[in-house]
Amino acid sequence: MTVHSSYKSADKEKKVSSLEDIDASLTYSYAHYLTWLFDDRVELIKGKVFPISGPARIHQQVSVHISYSLYQFLIGMRCKVYTAPFDVRFYRESKADEDIYTVLQPDLCVICDSQKLDDRGCIGAPDLVIEILSPGNNKKELLNKYTIY
Repeated sequence: MTVHSSYKSADKEKKVSSLEDIDASLTYSYAHYLTWLFDDRVELIKGKVFPISGPARIHQQVSVHISYSLYQFLIGMRCKVYTAPFDVRFYRESKADEDIYTVLQPDLCVICDSQKLDDRGCIGAPDLVIEILSPGNNKKELLNKYTIY
């Protein structure tokens, strides 16, 4: 198991109620992510927090068209379409929340293996991921997330 920087409030009693409470110098796990009390959408990439901006109108329009087409295509098949916000958790050795340091929210994904699904999303790589690029997220999408997927 990889050793990561420790979270200052390992007792989990410290409330993180806003994005400003996140210390960028620390490494966070999915267990921390689940306790956060703010509404801002974020992703974890190797334990670092990346805010997700709200999608623009054209982004939503593209997402709806693609998800509808995928949904129609997959009717009667075991594969299912999921749209953001939908946590996709990536693990190395352990699936325990405290050992997961990467949680992404792809715009759209298709998952065919129902064993990867639980009530909180997907654990492991989806079979298909679609990220809709916007002017503000190209670098992150193309570099960080592409490597993870």
